[in-house]
Amino acid sequence: MLSFTEENYLKALVQLTVFEESYTEVGVNKLASTLEVKPATVSDMVRKLKEKLLVNYEKYGKISLTEKGRVAGMMVVRRHRLWETFLYKKLDFTWAEVHELAEDLEHIHSKKLIDRLDQFLEFPEFDPHGDAIPNADGEIIIPFRKTLSEVGKGEKCKVVAVKDNSTDFLQHVDKIGLKIRDDVTVIDRDDFDSLTTIGFNGVQIVVSLKFTDNIFVVCAQCLKAKDCNCHSL
Repeated sequence: MLSFTEENYLKALVQLTVFEESYTEVGVNKLASTLEVKPATVSDMVRKLKEKLLVNYEKYGKISLTEKGRVAGMMVVRRHRLWETFLYKKLDFTWAEVHELAEDLEHIHSKKLIDRLDQFLEFPEFDPHGDAIPNADGEIIIPFRKTLSEVGKGEKCKVVAVKDNSTDFLQHVDKIGLKIRDDVTVIDRDDFDSLTTIGFNGVQIVVSLKFTDNIFVVCAQCLKAKDCNCHSL
């Protein structure tokens, strides 16, 4: 049985080394920044995880997950995203509320409970934020997508997920009125500060680079053809 803290470390490592394609291993400082703790704290915990054969790590080196660690981390992600989906779909919590609640619920270890929860929800593929849910074996298919900031002027796309799951950002998205699966057109983008004018559901609005960097989309061509030449594929 892993502690809450150990599970949080494994989940963070999964996020950094599996979901963010630019990394297969990370440094102590990067992990410390993600978890908002001191590097010395990370070093101590990583040594404990290494003793349990969950990570590969040598002093002053990079950290990577072993297969055992990857599966354990994926199980935390699976529980988290299934609980988010349950809270959103069945208990009418907003997508801005479910993340914090799921942070506690993800540490309930009953596999039978989680498998039944998955069945009760009819085996959802994505959580309320558009993130893919790992299956019971810890396997996951990360769909092709790119950020709204990568979509060119005049191009159309569909919102599929949000990158930032913080309450502040999700409430901001709600205030704007944008939702998962909305069709969006990039009407204009300022060359100086990347302020972007987007159109969706009959309205136009100007949004910041921080906003467009945190909205995942698929381009219109990707939706129609498997051989799309989109550079993010």
